[in-house]
Amino acid sequence: MTSFILHCDLDCFYASVEVRDNPDYKGLPVIVGSDPKGGTGRGVVSTCNYEARIFGLHSGMPISLAYRNCPHGIYLRPSRDKYNVASKQVMKIISSYSEIFQKVGLDEAYLDVSSVCRDWKDVKILAEKIQKDVFQKIGITISIGCATTKSLAKIASDFNKPHGITIFTQFNFKDMIKDLDITRVPGIGKKSKVHYHNNGIKQIKDILNLSLPRMRDLFGKHGFWAWKVVNGLDKRRVREKTSGRKSMSQERTFNEDTGDSVIIMEKFREINEKLHKSFIKHNLTCKTITLKIRFEGFITYTRSNTLLYPIQDKLKVLEEILKLYEEFKDKKEKVRLLGIKLSNLEKTRNSIQTSIINFAHT
Repeated sequence: MTSFILHCDLDCFYASVEVRDNPDYKGLPVIVGSDPKGGTGRGVVSTCNYEARIFGLHSGMPISLAYRNCPHGIYLRPSRDKYNVASKQVMKIISSYSEIFQKVGLDEAYLDVSSVCRDWKDVKILAEKIQKDVFQKIGITISIGCATTKSLAKIASDFNKPHGITIFTQFNFKDMIKDLDITRVPGIGKKSKVHYHNNGIKQIKDILNLSLPRMRDLFGKHGFWAWKVVNGLDKRRVREKTSGRKSMSQERTFNEDTGDSVIIMEKFREINEKLHKSFIKHNLTCKTITLKIRFEGFITYTRSNTLLYPIQDKLKVLEEILKLYEEFKDKKEKVRLLGIKLSNLEKTRNSIQTSIINFAHT
């Protein structure tokens, strides 16, 4: 039986919501991210619309560089509550088309419609219905990739943006992807592509022309994965909506790099407090606590500790974070960014927090 999998990807999500709510922005370059402060701002672009991308802007670009390239753009700070509402509305629509649904962040989702569609014609009709539904009810556009595997569906969704539908059948997908850059394969990024390029592999067809043993010899497990993806052999299933969230995190960039321990401690408390408001709201516990710290020059470290038992106590989390920070407190370099991530999450049936005393005696 042929699998029919959709990858639904909202187009320039944050920027699209802002344009929807501010019609005067339509047709203008809209950039959501940090305050550019006339080109001296810190932080990065969260997302931008296609009008801004004409000027070379993209997600993750330093906001100062974005401003230099596009000083006439409309720069907006993220309105996360508004984006969360829009995302929930969109996901409710998407998940209504199949029980086998997997949300990936605020703006992406997979849908297995194998039990809903009989053929690729049905798949296209269903994808068009989702697009129409999202646009009419939420007011933003979505691109959809349709394929026999999750990886190919993801590649397809980026094929015809914005507001496009691309179908990779089991018969046409190799011909459609062969000329794409290898970075279109999920898992091959800017760093790993260098190793591929050094071995003469720059386009997907270069992988298709190699045998699996050769790919394994050249790139090990990573090569095995890439070969499976481009040959349509990715067997990962779409996880149903009950799968749950894997982690929650918060991070903050200082307006100026700092070595002041008082300011750093206060920032840890601020991040932890904000993170726990959401953590408690969703009634979660965690076992793994991770510190992220970035110094001047963008040198970044992460350190983690996995506890014996799950906790929901923000004081205990802060205590563990400060222990992890001990390694870095005497470094001469100033700190640019701090972050906290809570993972190995579990849903608890009640909202009673595990206190430090209870934790010590469990």
